[in-house]
Amino acid sequence: MALKHNDCLNFCSIDANKGICRLTKNLIYIDTDTCSKFDLAPKCNNCENFHNADENGIGICRGLSKEDWVYGSLNAVTCNSHKFNRKG
Repeated sequence: MALKHNDCLNFCSIDANKGICRLTKNLIYIDTDTCSKFDLAPKCNNCENFHNADENGIGICRGLSKEDWVYGSLNAVTCNSHKFNRKG
């Protein structure tokens, strides 16, 4: 799946389908293609601790003290255990 604006650290969501670029201050739609200033945001689905995702993007986090299910699209900016995997 191609990366979109909502995968960028510079994207600030304002509602369900759009947000503002923190760099350009432009209004952009979440699912549009990224620009040259793209900076990958930490999310569960690009973490080496995220495993066994199903067809809905729900997987298992093995990076915390207790293993549990998690949405792959969950923002992990404040997660102390997030480590970018080699794919993401």
